[in-house]
Amino acid sequence: QVQLVESGGGLVQAGDSLRLSCAASGRTFSNGGWFRQAPGKEREFVAAINLSNGSTYYADSVKGRFTISRDNAKNTVYLQMNSLKPEDSAVYYCAVRYGSRIADTRAYGNWGQGTQVTVSS
Repeated sequence: QVQLVESGGGLVQAGDSLRLSCAASGRTFSNGGWFRQAPGKEREFVAAINLSNGSTYYADSVKGRFTISRDNAKNTVYLQMNSLKPEDSAVYYCAVRYGSRIADTRAYGNWGQGTQVTVSS
């Protein structure tokens, strides 16, 4: 079993940066992803990574601003978020991908508890 713990969220101003971390314990896994959920909205895909070959995937809304990366030695996946906008405000979750549909929440499991990101204008 894999347990995931997110950290690094906070309150920032528009244009600022944050780096989220997703620390994994238990067995290793090959594919991970970040999602976010704002109040009253569905959980949406943000970014995904293949931990073996480093392939990455992004939602159009964050492409060019966010970068997903991994440190296999630390069993940690990161999400570097630059040029943050108020619409990026949400609870950010990391998860393990088991299915083939990269942007589909149903392909993921072992969700962390989430970390709040709030971007003020």
